[in-house]
Amino acid sequence: MLITFKTKAYANITMFGDVAISLLKLMGHSGTVPSALMAEDVPGALARLKAAVEAHPEETLEMPQAPASDGEDGQRVSLAHRALPLIELLTAAAAEHENVIWDG
Repeated sequence: MLITFKTKAYANITMFGDVAISLLKLMGHSGTVPSALMAEDVPGALARLKAAVEAHPEETLEMPQAPASDGEDGQRVSLAHRALPLIELLTAAAAEHENVIWDG
C-alpha cells in the first residue's frame, strides 16, 4: 500500500504504507488512513516527529525486504532520511497555516 500526504503548501509526497504509518505514529497520530491534521495541529506533530528523528537519527524502520540478489546485503534507510520529505511538507504547511491530509 502507498500513502500520499497532501497540503496546499507543498508538493504531494507518496511513501510506502508501513513507513508512513510509523512516521504518523512518531508524530503522535494513531496511524489511521485516510486522515488529516488541522492547520493548528501541524506544528505540534512536526515538533514530535523532529524530536523522534533527533533522538534516533540512524535508527531504521523495519520493512519486509526481498532477498538480496548476487550476495548483496539489503541496504537500510535511516529514520532521518525516511522522515525528511514529510518533515519538509509539515514545515511548509506550518509556515502557511495549511491542513495536511493523507490517504492510501
